[in-house]
Order: sequence, then C-alpha cells, then structure tokens
Amino acid sequence: MLQYALAGLALGAIYAIASAGLVVTFESAGVLNFAFGSMAYVVARFYYWFNSQHGWSTIGAGLVSILVVAPALGIVLYNVLFRFMRDKSMVVKLVATVGLSVALPPVVDFFLGTQTIDTAPGLALSSDRPFHVLGTAVTTNQVVTYGFLLFVLAAGTVVMRATGVGLRVRAVVDSEALASLSGTNPGRVALGVWAAGSTLAGVAGILVAPAVGLSTTGMTTLMVAAFAAVVAGRLRSLPAAVVVALAMGVVTDVIQKYLPPNSAFSADIIPSVPFAVMLLFLVVYALRAGPIVEHAGAGGRLDHAVRPVGDAALPRRGAAVARGRRPAVLSAVPLVAVAALPLVFAGSAYWLGLVALGACYAVTFLTFTVVTGEGGMLWLSQIIFAGVGALASAQFVIVWHVPVLLAMVLGGVVAAVIGALIGVLTIRLGELYVALGTLTFGLLAETLVFDRNRFLQGGFGVALNRPSFAGGDLAFSYLALATFGVLALLIVNLRRSTTGMALRAVRDSEPASRTLGLSVLQVKVIVGALGAFVAAVGGAFLAMDIGVAQPTEFDTFAGLVWLAVVVTMGVRSISAAALSGMALALLPGVFQTYVPARWGEAPAVLFGLGAVMVARHPEGVVLRTGQHVRAGLGRLRPGPGAAALGGERRQPEPSAGAAAKAAS
Repeated sequence: MLQYALAGLALGAIYAIASAGLVVTFESAGVLNFAFGSMAYVVARFYYWFNSQHGWSTIGAGLVSILVVAPALGIVLYNVLFRFMRDKSMVVKLVATVGLSVALPPVVDFFLGTQTIDTAPGLALSSDRPFHVLGTAVTTNQVVTYGFLLFVLAAGTVVMRATGVGLRVRAVVDSEALASLSGTNPGRVALGVWAAGSTLAGVAGILVAPAVGLSTTGMTTLMVAAFAAVVAGRLRSLPAAVVVALAMGVVTDVIQKYLPPNSAFSADIIPSVPFAVMLLFLVVYALRAGPIVEHAGAGGRLDHAVRPVGDAALPRRGAAVARGRRPAVLSAVPLVAVAALPLVFAGSAYWLGLVALGACYAVTFLTFTVVTGEGGMLWLSQIIFAGVGALASAQFVIVWHVPVLLAMVLGGVVAAVIGALIGVLTIRLGELYVALGTLTFGLLAETLVFDRNRFLQGGFGVALNRPSFAGGDLAFSYLALATFGVLALLIVNLRRSTTGMALRAVRDSEPASRTLGLSVLQVKVIVGALGAFVAAVGGAFLAMDIGVAQPTEFDTFAGLVWLAVVVTMGVRSISAAALSGMALALLPGVFQTYVPARWGEAPAVLFGLGAVMVARHPEGVVLRTGQHVRAGLGRLRPGPGAAALGGERRQPEPSAGAAAKAAS
C-alpha cells in the first residue's frame, strides 16, 4: 500500500505543479490557459531533443529547458497573443488558447522531428539507485518531483507575500489603473507572470513524460487533470487545488491495488479519476453554490472606467449590418461554390470522396454555428455528440432495424436530450464552467462509454451503410448538402424567431435580459440541445461516409481541431461552416498530394493560428473577406448603390434592450 501511496503522491505532485501554473495565470490575467498542455509538450520535447537526441547531460538539458526555453516560450506567447486578451470576453480567451493548443505541437515537431516517443527520460540520472522508505523503494524521479513541488510552494509563498515583486503582482490583480498610478508597469508584471506560468508548464511536462510518454495527448490529459484540481479550488484557491491534486494522484495509484490487472475495466477507470473529480465538483457547485464569478484578473471599477469596453464574446450579426448588409449575390457565392464541387470533381474518385467527406463535415460544423455563434457558448464536446449520433444511429439500424435516415434523426434526439442535461448542469455556473464541463463529459464518454465492446466490436465498429439511393459519392455528397441546407434554414429561422431575438439579447447582456424577464438558462439550454442534435446528425453522416460507426474516430481532442477550423473561417456564418467542412477535408489531401510529407501538419497549424487570431479579429476569414469585397465594390460603384453595398446609410440593428423587450 505504501508503494502505491508514494507513487500516487508523485503523480499528484505533478498535477499540483500544473494546477499552480493554471491558477497563477488565471488569477492574474483572467485566462484559463487551454494551451497549457501544449506548452508543457513544447518544453518537454526540447528537453528530449537536448538530452536524448544530442547527448546533453540531464542537468544541462534540464536547466536550459526549464530556465531558458520555458520562460522564453511564455514571453513570446505573451507578446504575440496573451497581451491582447485581457479585455476580451471569456469565450474569446478560451477559443484563442484552444487554437494555440492546436498550433504549437506541430510547429515544434516540424523543427525537432515527428517521431513517436513512447518513453522519455526524467530529471533523474540513469545511474541513480532507488531509495528505501520503510522497506518501500522510492525512485529518484519521485524524489525530484516531491522536491519541485515543495520548491514551487515555498518560493511562491515567499515571493507573493514577502517581496516587492509579489506586492506588484497583487496590485495589478486588484487594479491595473491604481498599480499604474503607483509606478508599476502592468505589462512587465504580466510578462513575468506568463513566463512563470510557462516555466511551471515545462516542469510538469518534463516530470510527467516518463509516465505518459512524450505526446500531445498525454500532455493534454495532464492539463485536464490539473483543471480538475483548479475547479476544486474554485479557480483561485491554490492550497485547495494542491490538496485535491495530491489526493487525485494517491487515489489514482492506490485503486490499482484493488482493481484486476490487465483488464479493460481497469484501463477505463484509472485515467477517469481526474475527470470524475471535476464532474463531482461541478455537480456540487451547480446544486449548492449557484453562479460563480469567473472574471479573475479583470481589475476593479476604476479599470473598467478608464479602459475601452471589451469585445463581445463573438461578433454580433449587427456588426456586419452596421457596415451594410451583404448583397444576396455575395452571400450565396460560397454556398454555390460548395454545391458545385461534387460536379467539378465527379471525374476523380479520390477527390470526389474527399468532397463527400467535406459535405459531412459541413453538416457537423453547423453545431458550432448554433452553440458558439448564436448561443455565445463554448462547448468542447461537440465531436462526442457527433459520436453519439453515429453510434446511436448504428444501434437503431442493426438492433431495431430502423431505416438509416430515421435512425439518424433518432440518434439526434438522443444527443439533444444529453445536451439539454449538460446545459442544465453547467450553464448556470458561467461560460468558463460550460467549457470545462463539456470537456469533462467528452473525456468521460470517450473513456467509459465509447470503449464498450458493444460499440467497438473488437476494433471494427458497427456497420452503418448509406441509403440505397445515395450509395455513390456523388449522390451521397448531395444528400449531405441537402441536409446542410435544411439545417441552415432552421438556423436562419431561429435567428429571426422570438427565441433568436432572446438569444441576441442574452448574448449582448445577460443582466439586462434577466431584468426584462428572459430566462437565460432556458434559452441557452434550447440552443445547447439543438447544437447537440445537429452534431449528432453530422456524426451519422460521417459514419455513413466510411460505412461504419467507429468510436475511435470521435476523439475529444480532435474536436479542438474542428473548433479551430470553424473559428478560423467564422463561427457565426453558415457559409463559413460549409467552407470549413470542405477545407478540413480537401486541404490535407492537397498537402498529401502536392506538398512534401514534412509539411503534412501545416493545415493543423494554419487552422490553429486562425483560431488564435480570434483575439484580434473575431469575425473570421469569411466575414473579413466579404467586408473587403463590399468595400471594393463600393469604391467601384459610388453613389446610392454604394450604400447598399456597405455604405453608411443603414438602419442600426435593434439594441440588446430592444431585442429583449420584443422577445419578452
């Protein structure tokens, strides 16, 4: 038992170091860094490059990686991204860090190598012998981990409570404006905080690599486990986060003593402990704590008085209208182009197959248009809802012999019910907890449900064939595009309906909406359920495209790439959803066919960087391109027509208050 407990304390110490990095950046900058796992991977990958690939000593590689590479990474990312995010909404912050998490690992792999690394060295020397405590062996890596945790806690306490640096950090957290008046430079303080947070990410990444391997999945799992401890500390309490992190590590290792070894049940339960802890605290907060204030690092009232009002969560439809409504012709161009692609590539089986896949993605990506674009929420489990639709549809067809299209609708209903339940649980807690709650649901569903042999069938999945009238790629492409059109009309009608007006009011100002009698929870739950339904329909199409509902195709972390693609194009645009689907399917094909293999990860980097740019340009590529086209047409055709193409003579869209009154 002692051996398991000591090993668990080492794992918990790594979780605690990671949670310390997350709490520091959230408390000081108001950003829960979803790129923490990718930053940990970058530093650990450099350590491996120094130590294993170039023969540096453990001490030399560790010092350079932790004291040079890690803080330099934080400084670069602060100057490139994080310094622009302080006044942004929570959704924009989350989307930008998710995009960064997608882009960072392939950029580093491009320079350092893309080989699979299953085992990585720790910070202990290979010649070190284990210690013995009460007859139980303790490895040097475990001792180093304990030492790092004690150092982080002691140094952090001393710096924050007994030095001028800590006083400046606390002053900036309380109020940037007052700190500036006292001679403190908030930018330099923030730079130091992000350098420290990046260093903690690097330490956690190097320490955990020997146990989980050097992979983005392993590092992201570390990050999510640290999220569980941070949630337990209500985002701000570092002592509570550290205690819960240590407890999680001990429980994770101790239960292995009582679980059957080498069993599928044990393999599912052990990695699910941190996710179960996060879910437990979310349920407790939802039932007992009520709404949670999540805007840390936002300063005091003076800061809000002297700084410009931050951007909305995502660009409102009115922002485009203020510059002039897009002519119907321009709005239809992307959709017409997408509809023509199956005919354009009808002569090539390879490219037509990719177009069919792109049409399925387009249907699925409308879920982001509904949930994030219309609802202003960031759900990180949409790919899991797509998997629910695929698996449920296959079960309806195989077990109950339901026609495949009806099975697809029934699968969507199942996903909608689950989506509504998750919405009721998380929406009341706030935007940040919605993201964390849906991420937790996705990881638990993937680990505990999708891994059941009923769905895996020994790794072959469950067959889900296309309808008989759409067996070929050409007919199937147009079936998917027709479904896309039906769902797009549903979204357009939602925007114009009373519910859509209520959504707009809630998105603009939740307090004002509540004052006017609108139920924020009810409106957002409806949107969440609709988004889950759309995702499930798209997931069924993805399964029909390959002829099998395969759970491994619906990976939670792969869903972050989906989100990055849609945000890059424009999360509020229906046309952008169609273009995003085609881009995700065709771009990798283009790179595989015409570009050297070394550049194979370039599409993921581009999509990740596009999501990062949401901090500067929330509207996305499609809307920005449309604005440039309208401006060009306005210069070519001056006069009355120019106003119709984007001039100033437009009636403003109703304000949040007017929309709320109409909705109520």
